Amino acid sequence: MAKSVTVANEILKRGWKDSKANWSSMIKKLDLNEHSDEEELGLEPSLHDTPKDIFFEAAANTIDFHPSRDIIAIGDVDGDVYVYSYSCLEGENKELWSSGHHLKSCRKISFSQDGQSLFTVSKDKSIHILNVEEGRLVTRFSKAHNSALNSLLVIDEHLFATGDDSGVLKVWDLRKGMSIMEMKQHEDYISDMILDRNKKLLLTTSGDGTMGVFNIRRRRFELLSEPQNGDLMAISLMKRGRKIACGSSEGTIYLFNWDGLGATSDRFALKAESIDCMVPITESIVCTGSTDGIIRAVNILPNRVIGSVGQHMGEPIEQLAKCHTGKFLASCGHDQKVKFWDISSLSSVIVDDYRKKKKNKQLKPLSRKAFGNGEDFFADLKEVATDLEKKNGGLSETDSD
Repeated sequence: MAKSVTVANEILKRGWKDSKANWSSMIKKLDLNEHSDEEELGLEPSLHDTPKDIFFEAAANTIDFHPSRDIIAIGDVDGDVYVYSYSCLEGENKELWSSGHHLKSCRKISFSQDGQSLFTVSKDKSIHILNVEEGRLVTRFSKAHNSALNSLLVIDEHLFATGDDSGVLKVWDLRKGMSIMEMKQHEDYISDMILDRNKKLLLTTSGDGTMGVFNIRRRRFELLSEPQNGDLMAISLMKRGRKIACGSSEGTIYLFNWDGLGATSDRFALKAESIDCMVPITESIVCTGSTDGIIRAVNILPNRVIGSVGQHMGEPIEQLAKCHTGKFLASCGHDQKVKFWDISSLSSVIVDDYRKKKKNKQLKPLSRKAFGNGEDFFADLKEVATDLEKKNGGLSETDSD
């Protein structure tokens, strides 16, 4: 709120003579303090539809929401880990703590199921487990793999799985302080992992274009799917566990039946450069992130792109995460920002149209922020200006030029 208040106040002083095109340059010229004293203006903090963007010095690789609190964890390419509380109130996104224990890029981050621990894996081949309340390093596996770590999945309060750049999968038991299962079935990096609903089978996607199925109860390999075109980058469990959706580097979603995991049952090509990450929103809808910077909401069976949730303005998106209430989606990308999007309306979307889709149809915006934050920024200024007008009894004739 502080920056918007100060800029709006300055615009009022200047008689609204500066065009919108010049507002950005005016912001840079003004010596703004993020913690300006709003109380002097007599204004309450603004309430937005979503939390404001969080900015970082390095690009964020990975994000995860706390399972029960309004907290988000972020890992960046420098190996730093940050934990923030977030809020829709202006200025209420707060850094709780940060950690710099990793020597190289933090590639995946995940809260434990009870929210008390935070797991991180890194390009430096290490696994760290931190205390969420204090940010204290509790457990470290320094040389967890022989290759750089790339993926992570928390299974339960005792078990978690990791995958590396060479295609090695390991399952770890915290009670024993070591890995209890190690297998190499993929010929390239393991990009993503999910569990079935019974937590019996672990499914992996890989840069070699295949999906792997592993039985973690019996500690054995089950099967490898037929290779698909491009790298398989992300995986989601859909349709109450009856369907598996995998996103590829070629921009295609491959669908597998649960009772036929060896071969695809369907495929759906998006008008996207790639599908680098995806997160299920409902049993039929997933959100996908791409190198073109666009977050798409996609319905599975019937296969339809519902619209655009948001974007990082041409910057590749690394990861998506859904908050514990299901209201917000967060995204991180190469623009060094973590952004929040309101996805509450998606839960009521039902697609039952099997008619042939229209060609060259533009993406439907699913929120005011869908095509960038510019409109939101100016809306914030206008909102603040209105508050100032009320406080000052309206604009004078000079002010209203």
